[in-house]
Amino acid sequence: MSEGVPARIERAALERIIQRAAELQTAERDLGDSLTSEELIALGREVGIPGRYLQQALLEERTRLVNVGAAGLFERVTGPGEITAQRVVRGDPGRVEAALLQWMERNELLCVQRQQTGRITWEPIGGIQAAFRRSTAAFGGGKRPFMLSRAATVSVTVVALEPGYVHVSLMADTRKVRGEYVGAGAALAGAGVMGAAAMVALGALLPVALLPLPVALGLGYGVLRRYPPAVARIQLGLERALDFLEQGEATSRHQLPDQHAGILGLLADELRKALK
Repeated sequence: MSEGVPARIERAALERIIQRAAELQTAERDLGDSLTSEELIALGREVGIPGRYLQQALLEERTRLVNVGAAGLFERVTGPGEITAQRVVRGDPGRVEAALLQWMERNELLCVQRQQTGRITWEPIGGIQAAFRRSTAAFGGGKRPFMLSRAATVSVTVVALEPGYVHVSLMADTRKVRGEYVGAGAALAGAGVMGAAAMVALGALLPVALLPLPVALGLGYGVLRRYPPAVARIQLGLERALDFLEQGEATSRHQLPDQHAGILGLLADELRKALK
């Protein structure tokens, strides 16, 4: 490293340094076991944290939903059937909903299934429209990959809190994709059991007849273990949509494409979005 150039601090180390500095600073004060919201905002003002950020964090903590663990043995073994992500963002419900509609239309293979005040549900698109979206995404460079297309449905609930803040809760139904992995794993395991049973029926020695069984069970378990990465990708897709809302890129208006524009109109609309 050349002399005179300050050393760069990595992100992980930076977070530890900031957290430790905050602990050292707050340790100098007798905070007791709890603080009121006014005391917390006053303390944040002293240490240089803008009040709007503390207010947003307070609202997020108050509206935070505790994730309940898997209810039964099946979900503990296979994984969850629903994925949630939530956040408090600045804005009004109408603008937040419009921004989320815009995000899903431009960056995911989803279409509106049902829309009510404060709640929207999307479902995956298919056929020629999905092919257009994939091709135009590739034409535009593929900067934002589709992450929610494997979910059966994606829904959002938008609840107004204090003026200027809304709570956004996204939920993706992953039971369908989970069933695909479980079904494929069970089919492989079942094939191993049937193969072992057939070899026993044909008079093969028991150690030889049982050889296909552990192989099939291992393959079935390997297929099932591919489900958690799929869940992680969908979770990342939900968080990415919340990042978009949090960054304040909401638009005041959102116009859905003309459903009667025809194939050529649909293609032109997708190409136009890809070139933006």
